Parts: sequence; structure tokens; C-alpha cells
Amino acid sequence: MHLNTPKLALTLVLGFLLTGCFDSGETQSNAENAVEKQVSEIRIAMLQPPRTGLSPLSDDAFKLSRWSTAETLVNLSDKSIAQPMLATEWNQVDDNLWRFKIRQGVKFHDGSALDAKAVVNSLQKALDAAPKPRILDGIEWQVSAPDDFTVDIKTTFNDPLLPSRLSSPQLAILSGPAYKENGRVVPTKAGTGPFVLTEINGTSSAKLERFDGYWGEKAKIERIFAQYVPDGFARAAALRTGEADVVEAVPVSQIATMDQSQLHEVAMPRTNTLYLNNKSDVFSQIEMRKAATQAVDREQIVKTVYENHADLAKGLLGPALAWAEPVRQENPRAELNGEYKAHGDKITIGTFTDRAELPEVAVLLKQQLEAVGFVVDLDIREYAQIENDALAGKFDAFLLSRATVLDSGDPVAYMQSDYGCKGSFNLGLFCSEEVDAALKYADRQPLGELRQKAIIDVENKILEQYAAIPLLHERVIQGESAKVKGVQRDPRERRLIDQFTQAD
Repeated sequence: MHLNTPKLALTLVLGFLLTGCFDSGETQSNAENAVEKQVSEIRIAMLQPPRTGLSPLSDDAFKLSRWSTAETLVNLSDKSIAQPMLATEWNQVDDNLWRFKIRQGVKFHDGSALDAKAVVNSLQKALDAAPKPRILDGIEWQVSAPDDFTVDIKTTFNDPLLPSRLSSPQLAILSGPAYKENGRVVPTKAGTGPFVLTEINGTSSAKLERFDGYWGEKAKIERIFAQYVPDGFARAAALRTGEADVVEAVPVSQIATMDQSQLHEVAMPRTNTLYLNNKSDVFSQIEMRKAATQAVDREQIVKTVYENHADLAKGLLGPALAWAEPVRQENPRAELNGEYKAHGDKITIGTFTDRAELPEVAVLLKQQLEAVGFVVDLDIREYAQIENDALAGKFDAFLLSRATVLDSGDPVAYMQSDYGCKGSFNLGLFCSEEVDAALKYADRQPLGELRQKAIIDVENKILEQYAAIPLLHERVIQGESAKVKGVQRDPRERRLIDQFTQAD
């Protein structure tokens, strides 16, 4: 099933519309001068525009991370192991105190020096933010600098995940001048990474240049030009026509029209979920939540919309977390028994166009839910235009593609944010004392089997109350032209271009 047909014609039109979008703004008077001033550049078609002017205290932080301009104290390895970045080492002094040694000789892009005072300032700004970064939901720290290159973090509980929390791009360390009045953050020329963010053009584009004073290995390319292209068909066209070198999230529907050597499929820790508004007139009734859950045909969605380039959801956590399914099998949740139907109950489902498949999924969900007696309206807009309404609970259900380990490599933060009573991204307005207690218990378990079992127990409790309907786990398709090498294919969506990326 495909919406907005014929897609190929639309794609070709959008391809023409993109011409010039990636113009670097530099023209040369003659061919010789052009050769002399030619720079190596990576042109990126990004999935979504920034929501808060590229503030690191929001999800915009992941753009700064993917462009390698803002850095954190701790890096997270491919296996979610905490590694040094701006902090060279750390240790747990006692149950509630961690001590971090700050890397010496690091310069911010504005020329100022990184020290403990700058680190404390950035972390305190995150702690004081309203709303807080997702990774800090339920967290209260006291941050101090006992000397110029030491930072102490005092916690309210024994937190085994603290170093991993500090790897969240939302806790990036920026120079002092980046932080303005009223909580505003302007990250231009304020990071420590191999690329300097030099220009923010609203929700249109951004420019970055190589930072020759970088503390690590010097970047191999000189410039990054990022264009925000929410329309998936336009992103695919940009790669096909050579307007973009790297493209985020090529739509499945466009695969057949693309050079297959330019496409790279990555299994993601990302779940497409239908969040049910537990305070709406309809879904405040558990019987109606059960009716919706029973009505959903995941196999039809995966086969029809994703052309089998996705995995059926057996829970909130997918196959990118290899440990989840074995633990789930050992601790199965209660099955849905009986038959549930609606009786003309009217609901509105919201979703967004930025991920090309979601509107198609919404149409299928409408059909499936209407088959059991719901009357369904759809509200589909760009994400930036619909997020506030979704968070305010203005929909009976909201369809979202959600990363489950985006912040710390551990799903507890995502579960706290989305399903905790005080969660900052609780689209379903869900609140359960039982789930909150299970989340608190899981968050205090050491990394490993005990924590994994506690996490699946939380998942079971959420889904046994039918707070949401997990549909599928995505495999994101990243586009790369033959011109580029060393582009990161990161399942956690933290890295894209780094100092090792090359452009011919």
C-alpha cells in the first residue's frame, strides 16, 4: 500500500526542487580561482529540522553529536561500555559520590580552555533546565569542582549508570558564553569537537568547519553542510541526483529506485509505537485499550508498508538489544484473553510526515481499528508542528518512531521518560504507582543480568496495562554516495560524520 501516488513522479519533482539547496554560498570569478579555493565538503540531508535552535538541552543535541561538534565527558562504545572522552578517568568514591578527571589541553571553539568550572557550568545548566534533559528524569545531582581539573558528582542514590548517563548528547559540555538568559543555549563556536558549528540558518540548514585546534586527530574533511529535508522522497532524490552525499532514513518505498550500493540497512534500537492516551475519554477505559491492542495486525503493517524491512515487535525493546528476547521468554507477560470491541467510539490518531512510513502506518491502523468498531480520524503534520499538541494529550493515540536507548545505552531512561508518572515525554499521560516502583528498582540494579530482568519486568507491567501498542522495530536505511568514506552507521544515532570521514 502506498500513499500519495505516483511516488516516482513526486520524487522526480522534489529532486528538481532540491537543486541549489546544498549551495555552499561561495562563487568563484574564474576556474583557476575555484580550484585554489576548493574545499572538501560533506553535504547531508537531515531527517528533521531543529526544534529548539540546536539547543543541546533538547533532542537537537543529537544533531550536534552526529556532526561531531559538541562532546560529552564520557563516550559510549558500540557495546554500550563507558569510555573516556572529555573525562580521562573516573571512580566511585563512595555509594553516592563519583569523581571525574577532566582532560587537560582541550580548547573550546571560541578559544577558551576546558576546565572543571566549565564542566560544572554545563551540567548545572542541564540540571536547572525546564524541562530537564530526558536522561535526568528523576535525577538530582550536586556538581562541584574540588580543583581545576576534577569534577565531583554527588547523587541521591547509588547509581551504577552514572558514567553512561554522562554520555548523553544532551549533557554536552559547551563554553560559558553559549548559555544565554532565560535558559536559551546558542551552540555556535562553543563545542570541543573536530568541527566548529559556524552558522545556524533556522530550520533550513547549518554549516560547520574543521577545527584545527582539536585535541584529538584532525578531521579529514574541511566542511559539513547540513540541510534539513523532512520529506523522505526529497531526501532520496537528493542522493540520487548527487545533491547530497549522506542521507538520513531513506524511505523503504524508494529503495527500488536507488543505486543499491549506496544504501546501508542498520537494525535500530527504535520501536514504532502507538501510544494510547490513558486520560482520553476512550482510552481511559482499559477495555478500549485492550480492544485497540487486539485489533492491531503488526504483520500486515510490516509486510505492506515496510516491505519486510522491519521486525515485528514482541515488546517495547527489539532485536538490536540482543539480551531482551531471551529474558522476555524467561519472564513472559500475561496474555490478552477474551474478545474486545468498540461501539462507535470516536478517536483521533496523530502522527507526523518526517518519517515517510508513518502516515501509511496510520492509514492501516485506521482500517484495523475501524474493523472492531472505532471511528477514527487522522491528524498528520510535520513533527515540529505536532509535538506540542502530542505532549499536551490532545490526541487519543499518537504514533511515534521512538529510540529506546538513545541517551545512555540503557532503556531505563527511555521508560522513565515515556511511562513514568513524571516522565518528560509521556505521550500517553500514563501513570502507575506499580510501574514507577518497578522503574525505580530497575534503575538501582547493577549493569548485567539483574538489571536486564528488572527492565523486562517494567516492560511487562507497562504492556499488561495496555499503555501503548508496540508495532515494529525499524531498520533504518542510510544513503551514502560513492564520494564519501568512513561515514558512521550508528544504531544509536549519535554519530554520522566524524574526524575520520573522507570525501573524494
